[in-house]
Amino acid sequence: MGSVLGLIVLGLAWELWLAPLRPGGSLLALKVLPLVIPLAGLWKNRMYTYRWVSLMVWLYFTEGVVRAWSDINRTGQALALVEVLLCLVLFAACAWHVRLRLRHAKAAAATAAAARQLEASAQ
Repeated sequence: MGSVLGLIVLGLAWELWLAPLRPGGSLLALKVLPLVIPLAGLWKNRMYTYRWVSLMVWLYFTEGVVRAWSDINRTGQALALVEVLLCLVLFAACAWHVRLRLRHAKAAAATAAAARQLEASAQ
């Protein structure tokens, strides 16, 4: 959640105040809207949301890399590198969460199967 919120705040601050493409802000600030969509699913700990967020984050990563490489404004480059870092943290957290949940689900299924087998042999 922290990485997604960080990307939202960064995107808004970047495009409206810190280093907008046009003076006074730009409509590029709307790029954060897709990041608002998964907040409810992440809050409710939905596995599907973690999976698709881990794919969506690469769009923001790509934007950060391109702008870090091509922006002539040093502030813009620094903000782009922060975006890249937040994207990497978000991807790692999502991947870790999905892997952990799958591991726990597999262990629970194995335990349930062993319990059923014990029950069947006891009868």
